[in-house]
Amino acid sequence: MKAWTAGDIPAQSGKTVIVTGANSGIGWETARELARAGADVILTARSQAKGQDAVDRIRREIPGANVRAKILDLASLRSVRNFADEILQEPKLDLLVNNAGVMAIPKRQVTEDGFEMQMGTNFLGPFALTGLILPALLRAPSPRVTTVSSGAANMGMKKINFDDLQWERSYSPWTAYCQSKLADLLFTRELSRRYSTSRSKLLSNAAHPGFAITNLQTSGPGRQPNMLEKIMAAFLSQDAAHGALPTLRAAAATDAAPGDYYGPDRMFGLKGDPISIALPKPAQDDAAAWKLWEVSEKLTGVVFPAL
Repeated sequence: MKAWTAGDIPAQSGKTVIVTGANSGIGWETARELARAGADVILTARSQAKGQDAVDRIRREIPGANVRAKILDLASLRSVRNFADEILQEPKLDLLVNNAGVMAIPKRQVTEDGFEMQMGTNFLGPFALTGLILPALLRAPSPRVTTVSSGAANMGMKKINFDDLQWERSYSPWTAYCQSKLADLLFTRELSRRYSTSRSKLLSNAAHPGFAITNLQTSGPGRQPNMLEKIMAAFLSQDAAHGALPTLRAAAATDAAPGDYYGPDRMFGLKGDPISIALPKPAQDDAAAWKLWEVSEKLTGVVFPAL
């Protein structure tokens, strides 16, 4: 079969989309290609300067692109609420791409609200954001939420550590990252169960980029890769443009279904063309997904609207 590429994105004219963490890497590539397809793209960054730089780079490549920047820090529920208040003024929102994240922070840090930084930024922030802007999504005829996870979701503990969700008693940078990305998949599944119905028609799915070379690998761990890591990367990795394709397919393909999960097709999911893949077994735990949802509503204070 012919490989799916950015050229297969259907026309997005008339659609309003949000891509979080879109000033670089996977997020920027995703925002650029959706803008190229005609979408009105709201890209978020933690500062106006970074956001505007991303907008300018897209417009230099795609003159006339309908793209704008807004400030959003997912490590701050105050910032999430302020951003959501702005988005609720939009007539509708067709697509939310929960992309922003941090990875393998060496020493335990906490967000403004006291959450472990990776759990807060990678999961609880996006959870709260999705719930707060859900009314705008439900105003669209075919709304979609695409959440970017990682192959790491099937590593680490392979379960949610409900007894120490914020890693206050112990902390491992990699295990905490793995848990946050598993949480993303459990959220995707539970959001689909609750809202992918005949009454709302919201499509919730997920993607992972494989081993894509972006600044995530260094901005989180806070170091440059060693020689072995560089050698491995040369053979097993792909660039950000290719790493964004699973996200773009999940976000835009007309044949995407609720609960679908997209990732690269080669090298054990590290690189390749974007295809639909099976959810890892830990992400298929319905009881854990339900419990995580209930816990997250209590932690964030964001209760999703009833249909």
